[in-house]
Amino acid sequence: MIDQASVPSLMGSTVRDNTGDKIGKVGQVYLDDTTGQPEWVTVKTGLFGTKETFVPLAAAHVEGDELVVDVPKDRVSDAPRIDEDGHLSEEQETELYAYYGVSQGDFGRSQAERDADGGYAATDTDVTTGYAAGRTDTAYGDTTDYDRTDRSTGVAGTAGYDRGAGHDTSGPDTDDAMTRSEERLTAGTENVETGRARLRKHVVTDTETVRVPVSREEVRLEREPITEANRDAAYSGGDITEEEHEVTLRAERPVVSTETEAVERVRLGKDTVTDTETVSGEVRKEEVELDDPTGTSRRR
Repeated sequence: MIDQASVPSLMGSTVRDNTGDKIGKVGQVYLDDTTGQPEWVTVKTGLFGTKETFVPLAAAHVEGDELVVDVPKDRVSDAPRIDEDGHLSEEQETELYAYYGVSQGDFGRSQAERDADGGYAATDTDVTTGYAAGRTDTAYGDTTDYDRTDRSTGVAGTAGYDRGAGHDTSGPDTDDAMTRSEERLTAGTENVETGRARLRKHVVTDTETVRVPVSREEVRLEREPITEANRDAAYSGGDITEEEHEVTLRAERPVVSTETEAVERVRLGKDTVTDTETVSGEVRKEEVELDDPTGTSRRR
């Protein structure tokens, strides 16, 4: 079943009839004012797709990326010429319903099902859509006596439908203008971590050389003659004897030791450096294209 969610995929898709013949491409999708469900599509036909013809979505279905309608190709070619302006009047819908031999009650039903019912009964009222009794067409019927009941007030005849100021063919009713939007590229900065700096200390061993003055004692032999001053000491011992004298010699030796002292304080600091980088990105914008009845296309 074709519903609102299907509308975006329908735009520009290929349209084929129930025998597989290509009819054209979808131009616009028209929604029912009350239910909001897709009811009609315009199919671009003719040379370069300059002609758009209304085709009902009754019993239509999607196959892959193509729309298959339950209407023969030649039937579409001979359909009433109605200018598509985003809105179908009650009279225009009546004319199209009569030509194709369908009503809103037929949406979702195949042509075989409609034919099996023998057309439209003259005394039946479609309780779903509100179409009053009086339809006498059978297969493709005539166009006489199409009384419509206003579905919001229940009043038959000329009440018609309030479609709003603007009719959006791809969604609910809007005002009388469309909004064109663009994306703007904005650039800023974010703070991210780029790495970590660590301060470590470890012990290394070096060899230092210093010159240290050292002293030592050396023995020397001193001789002195016998004098009155030392005569008594000289004769105090035996005449001829053996005797030893000794003296202790001393010397300095270099000694190495270490001591620890603080020499400086070391810490990590940070400086902020500002550079300029060029960035780019893709932005989208909406363009408005005008197709008017003269066949002139203008884009802005």
